[in-house]
Amino acid sequence: MRKTMISMLVSALACSPLGAHAAGMMKQGLWEMTVKSDAMKSRPALTPQQQEMMRQRGISVPQMQDGAMQNKFCVSKEMAERDSPPAMRQNQTGCETKNFTRSAGGYSADLVCNGPNMQGSGTIKGTFSGNESFASTYDFKGTAHGHPINTHQETSGKWLSADCGSIKPPPVPK
Repeated sequence: MRKTMISMLVSALACSPLGAHAAGMMKQGLWEMTVKSDAMKSRPALTPQQQEMMRQRGISVPQMQDGAMQNKFCVSKEMAERDSPPAMRQNQTGCETKNFTRSAGGYSADLVCNGPNMQGSGTIKGTFSGNESFASTYDFKGTAHGHPINTHQETSGKWLSADCGSIKPPPVPK
């Protein structure tokens, strides 16, 4: 079950700001993201090994509070200037985004997973309040490590400062 939860957590963190990395939609700098998910309400604490795996993937270990996960991440100049969302690392996750669309006030995309650890599909929808905050929803139905999942997640993000301090931007897939 821990593998299922870590897959969902990594997937959630990877997908949440997905559409926000479109030109003019997000300011460069330090952001705070809050994720609420029905799957996190009963989630056990991450083990030190799971925390290390997240660090190796360029994800800072989130803080858990009241069934929500808070995490800080750095948006690089390259990420802020992208004209489309970064491609997911399909070879690692088995997931890819399809049908990405964006408008002046938001974005949407479909997520399709057909990898050894995750199979299924989902939708991502988001809205912006200027370039300093966003809100999104993510719904996914399928399996993770052979266990059925049907999850709903709500994410909000807010810009904190132009300086990311010691937090490094995640690597951007080409």
